[in-house]
Amino acid sequence: MEKKYELVIEKEKHNKEIDRQLQRKNEILHRKLEEVEKLIYDQNIRLEKTAGLTQEEAKKMLMENVIDKAKSDASQYINEIRDQAKSEAKKEAQKIVVQAIQRTAVDHSVESTVSVVQIQSDEMKGRIIGREGRNIRAFEAATGVDVIVDDTPEAVILSAFDQFRREIARISLERLIADGRIHPSRIEEVVKKVESELDEEIQKEGENVLIQLGIHGVHRELVKYIVRMKYRSSYGQNLLQHSIEVAYITGFMASELGFDQQIAKRAGLMHDIGKTVDKSIEGPHALIGADLLKKYKEHLIVINAAGSHHEDIEMTHPISALVQAADAISGARPGARREPLEGYVKRLENLEGIANTFEGVAKTYAIQAGREVRVVVEPDKADDNFSEKLADDIAHKIQEEMEYPGQIKVTVIREVRKIAYAK
Repeated sequence: MEKKYELVIEKEKHNKEIDRQLQRKNEILHRKLEEVEKLIYDQNIRLEKTAGLTQEEAKKMLMENVIDKAKSDASQYINEIRDQAKSEAKKEAQKIVVQAIQRTAVDHSVESTVSVVQIQSDEMKGRIIGREGRNIRAFEAATGVDVIVDDTPEAVILSAFDQFRREIARISLERLIADGRIHPSRIEEVVKKVESELDEEIQKEGENVLIQLGIHGVHRELVKYIVRMKYRSSYGQNLLQHSIEVAYITGFMASELGFDQQIAKRAGLMHDIGKTVDKSIEGPHALIGADLLKKYKEHLIVINAAGSHHEDIEMTHPISALVQAADAISGARPGARREPLEGYVKRLENLEGIANTFEGVAKTYAIQAGREVRVVVEPDKADDNFSEKLADDIAHKIQEEMEYPGQIKVTVIREVRKIAYAK
């Protein structure tokens, strides 16, 4: 026990000596840390004096260099992602194609609201008006069209938003003028007969359109609505021809992507059918058309395509996206629609103005009737990666700030010219 006690005493002494040594080492280490911090501080002061920059300025410069490097790396990474996307399987490619071709085209509708009926002499104007205006009042009541008899030589103007009723009025007035018997009872008789004839003609034309597109099983009442599109226009583009064009384009895209071509054509043909419904029914034409198609028990994909082609409801099938894309393509093709000169010039100015807001842009040109913007950059301020990123940024800003049908191509040009003369 005494030996063990002595051993414990020795170990305690040894441990105390170790504690003293650790304390001395901690004190030395603390002094060294203070010396290192002082050296770092002195070194930073000398660096600031040598570089002529404060610590904050140096940080800012470093951050800018890091950001530029990150942008360059991001451009390269985007290119790698694109290359990888091109090599994906067919199923993934279908999804990418559908998303790529889908565009939201803003709905514009400029109606042609007047028709002109030629008459042989101004004496006929008095007969059209009738005693105390009874003939013209009877004609307007029967047709729902305003008749304008003014000082225009040898012409009477018919005005109405509904082109179908205006067409009935035009044919009726031409027959009354040719017949020479113009009085209220005769006016009502002629208008009713013309309405009956146009209804029969509409049915035949509708059947011909469906045969042309290879579409079958359409409800008889829907056929009438389809052909009524013949008497409507948007930006000067005939609505029926536009719908037939959309049907073909949607069918082609659906066939390439492996979807049902017949359903796609059907949806393309009927996407604007809501525009033919009586104006007394309020609401967006897309939703009105969807309700009409639902009433006559059309296919669910066709109903959804009609209701969602202006994003009034959610798309539930890729064919709906194809119809939306085809609608934009048909309306945006050269010569399809009229555009006022002032609006056209302003759109070109806006395109060039958006591109000029970016740093490094030297000149901007809007060409191809506003379908393409060519941006010339300053070669000493831009490299290839910067040019590619600039094209994406300009395209993104155009999408956010402008409304346009179809698509606009952004081309960034970086050119270096060196000139020398041999004497």
